[in-house]
Amino acid sequence: MISNLVLQDTINGIRGITKCELIIADLEGRAVASTTPNPAVSRSDVVSFAESQADSQEIHGSLYFKVYDDFQLEYVVIVSGGENTQMVGRMAAFQIQNLLIAYKEHFDKDNFIKNLLLDNLLLVDVYNRAKRLHIAAEARRVVYILESEQSKDYSTLEAVKALFARSKNDFITAVDEKSIIIIKELEAGDDASRMAEVADHIVSALEKGDHGRIHVAYGNPVNEIKEVSRSYKEARMALDVGRIFFEEQDIIAYSQLGIGRLIYQLPIPLCKMFIREIFTDKSPDDFDEETLATINKFFENSLNVSETSRQLYIHRNTLVYRLDKLQKSTGLDLRVFDDAITFKIALMVVKYMKYMETLEY
Repeated sequence: MISNLVLQDTINGIRGITKCELIIADLEGRAVASTTPNPAVSRSDVVSFAESQADSQEIHGSLYFKVYDDFQLEYVVIVSGGENTQMVGRMAAFQIQNLLIAYKEHFDKDNFIKNLLLDNLLLVDVYNRAKRLHIAAEARRVVYILESEQSKDYSTLEAVKALFARSKNDFITAVDEKSIIIIKELEAGDDASRMAEVADHIVSALEKGDHGRIHVAYGNPVNEIKEVSRSYKEARMALDVGRIFFEEQDIIAYSQLGIGRLIYQLPIPLCKMFIREIFTDKSPDDFDEETLATINKFFENSLNVSETSRQLYIHRNTLVYRLDKLQKSTGLDLRVFDDAITFKIALMVVKYMKYMETLEY
């Protein structure tokens, strides 16, 4: 249903042009919008007119007009004062009727998009409703999910809509209180770099608007309307995995998740079993900060001893000593590729388990 604020703005604009006074009443005779501070509306007159066969009628010096929505009577417009009240009343009724159609179409599209994202539609319904709502079934699209410190703030949603206001084929919606979803239609030739540019544009624009820290994740592009939910699920996973393994990044793509995507789908009992088998009664996060810093820097430098020792400002032999000490306590030599991979995965598994523990509380 169209808001009373929109109705009020509409008749205020008409009054400013025509100098006529207007009242919009519901079918029970209550004034929902008026250009006068204290509208005098006779409920019996409105109800009587609504039940009549006439589309317009003069009652006690005022002209009454009916406003329909898909052949269903919705409002009564009452016009008085000024000149050409007949024409003004018809124009006002026509304008409000068009607003009802536009808002209804917008609501239908938003409802369709939400159900599409959540896989709540049968395949035949997807194509039938897309056709009825004039949404192209075959178009290349990608789904972005945005979260900010103020995601529940209405202004953030409006700011995102403003960013894509010129893109008539893009859709902005929200399926929960935390996230804003953008379904972006891609042009021919748009590649991974272009999708990253769009994400960067969103973050930059909203951070300038003081909406707090912004996180954006996006899935892979899809070619048909029925596949949009897949891109949404990929974006959702990218957002979740990004919180665990890429917490310093504001933008994360599903295609960049790597092994983190596999770990995120592992059951916790299997993760605990893996850690026990590799480290027995120890865990990778039991090591002191110096050892962990050494390990992380060693991985960052692709197992290069010389470069790691240089960046840590320690002698090469000191680094070798630390690696030997780690090998004795874990049985894993990080200078050996297979052992390094095992240790890296173990670190990520522990990080994942810790994150899942926080969700349980």
